[in-house]
Amino acid sequence: MRWNTISIFVMTTLLTACHGIKPKPATPADKLQAFQASAGKFHSVITVPVFETTTNEIQATASQTIAAGNAALDRIGRLTTAEVSFRNTVVALDDMGSQMGLAANRLSLIEQTSTNAGVREAATVALKQLSEWSVGIDYREDVYRALKTFAATNPQLNGEDKKLFGETLRDYRRAGLELPKADRDEVERMRKELSSLATDFENNVTKAEKSVKFTQAELAGVPEDFLKQIKTGDDEYTAKANITWHYISVMDNASREDTRKRFLTEHDNLARIANIPLLEKILVLRDNIAKKLGYQNYADFETEVKMVKNGAAAIKFLEDLKTGLQPKFATELEQFRRLKVKETGNANAQIHIWDWRYFSNQLKKQKYNVDAEQLRVYFPYQPVLDGMFAIYQRIFGLKFEKIEPPYRWIGDLQFYAVSDAQTGEPMGLFYLDMFPRDGKYNHFAQFGIVEGKLLPDGKYQRPVCCLVCNFPAPTKEHPSLMSHDDVETIFHEFGHAMHTILTRAKYSRFAGTSVPRDFVEAPSQMLENWPWDKKVLDSFAADYRDPSKKIPVEILAKLKEARLATEGVRYRRQLAFGLMDLSLHAQINAANATNALALSNEKLSDVFLPMLPDTAFIGYFGHIIGYGAGYYGYAWADAIAADMATVFDKSPDGYFDKQTGMKLRKEIYEAGDARDVNVSIEKFLGRPRSIEPFLERIGVNAAKPAAK
Repeated sequence: MRWNTISIFVMTTLLTACHGIKPKPATPADKLQAFQASAGKFHSVITVPVFETTTNEIQATASQTIAAGNAALDRIGRLTTAEVSFRNTVVALDDMGSQMGLAANRLSLIEQTSTNAGVREAATVALKQLSEWSVGIDYREDVYRALKTFAATNPQLNGEDKKLFGETLRDYRRAGLELPKADRDEVERMRKELSSLATDFENNVTKAEKSVKFTQAELAGVPEDFLKQIKTGDDEYTAKANITWHYISVMDNASREDTRKRFLTEHDNLARIANIPLLEKILVLRDNIAKKLGYQNYADFETEVKMVKNGAAAIKFLEDLKTGLQPKFATELEQFRRLKVKETGNANAQIHIWDWRYFSNQLKKQKYNVDAEQLRVYFPYQPVLDGMFAIYQRIFGLKFEKIEPPYRWIGDLQFYAVSDAQTGEPMGLFYLDMFPRDGKYNHFAQFGIVEGKLLPDGKYQRPVCCLVCNFPAPTKEHPSLMSHDDVETIFHEFGHAMHTILTRAKYSRFAGTSVPRDFVEAPSQMLENWPWDKKVLDSFAADYRDPSKKIPVEILAKLKEARLATEGVRYRRQLAFGLMDLSLHAQINAANATNALALSNEKLSDVFLPMLPDTAFIGYFGHIIGYGAGYYGYAWADAIAADMATVFDKSPDGYFDKQTGMKLRKEIYEAGDARDVNVSIEKFLGRPRSIEPFLERIGVNAAKPAAK
């Protein structure tokens, strides 16, 4: 039995007062309990997740969640015409979804972070079970009947209530509830199969590993510090293609072309054997579902509920950017080629897919005197984290307090409480799991654990989330040293945490980052501007060996020049991912499924650089699942983010401006998807959107596409 922590706190306080017991020094548990108790003063609730740690607990959670969900659905399904109301139909479904989400969110985090392989596998199985069950929710005819009965009362709803009602009915239509029974059953069957395959694909990405052995000569140019960390024998160095910072360290710095080509080949074939067959099935199922529901293809189905509205508009947006970037892209590649000619002595040298990172880095070093590896000394992890916290606390009016987590899945896990600096209102909690290890999710993401929501008793559930990252681990010689790109990444990912924690949406469906996928990255992409500001960097970036040494202004200026000088290549690669994703979801069907790999490589080669013939990058591209037909959203959101950043640029205190930060908190973070995000964007901007700041940032001066 688990005692309520607030009750324990209150009971202890009363006993102390009544019996004159001398209070003991506050313990870490006291801090957490006090934080939870304080939430009650603001009519809210802070729930600390209790994580499953055994395979039996995981299975029990899945079974109990499904049983409770079915009971809730049964209650809705039994409602009579006289009984139906907004509260017991539409809101009840959101309540049930929120409860299911609590379990699914925990299990997703466990699947990606547990140090126990058996527990991770059990979480995968449980998530499949929950996912298949959740698909079936849409096909409960008794529940849909209750909703339709309520709709027939012609309810007069406003604001967030009206939006929830409309989108709930829309989801049933998109699930096929208006189709004949046989077609509806077929869509349900396909969606359940799709859900299982998608879970397997993502899990294969996480589990994929490839250790590649090199000699020291083969790793010429790679930083000595990195070599020390991967040395595994006499003249043997083992780099892992599945660890992002290993991959980038080699590809950015290895001067031998054969080394770069070999490492890229291994990286781009990660999960190939397991995932290409799955991808073919996934694409066919998505296409069949879309067509059964009356859409031309899955791209149109997926984008209908996004800002862009249809697949053709998304493709046009990316194609216009591709055309606009072409002159800059060609110029940058020619600069890279000349560097390669100079380095190799081959007048006919060409830039290949395995060359672009290396020669982009060489251009920055030789023309702009910017060495990304040397800049790491200015970015030790903890000062960067503390500095970022100080900035976000300032502009968003918050206070972060480090507390002891009741449960640690790793020794260096960090746990923080977030409260409003002015009122003391508890806002939420976040965990930090920041360094790589075997079996862990191998990229960078924010995982929601507890979503914000107005509870049935009128109290507000405050959120909990976790940042899962893979920054370079500390060594015996020095602390974790981040690259400038890493600093951008942590500012970005923590922006998602702020989006999650600061929500005030009534319904979990609209809370935090539950916004259209082509907007969700915008608030965080905007925050990537902060590490490019000298005042911001001076507030935390300093040589860890001599903290009095800050990044010289001329180096930052050169860093900005170098970024712009290589932005054409970097961004064409982003566009390649987006256009590949849309092409697969617009063109692949049951008749040509085995062409999926060839089409993906063809599109990547056309927009960026020719792919190695016998590689399968798409098999390791996890975004093809979570962002299916939606990867274009990174560029779409980037355009919005660049525009939003101008509000800070023009503020009296720039990126430290409290008034602008509070406006961002209120109009974007607190609102979530409780209203049309177009309204939120314009309220923050104080004007209609413009694409000009984005085009200026990436160096496009022609063929300017219009914002939608």
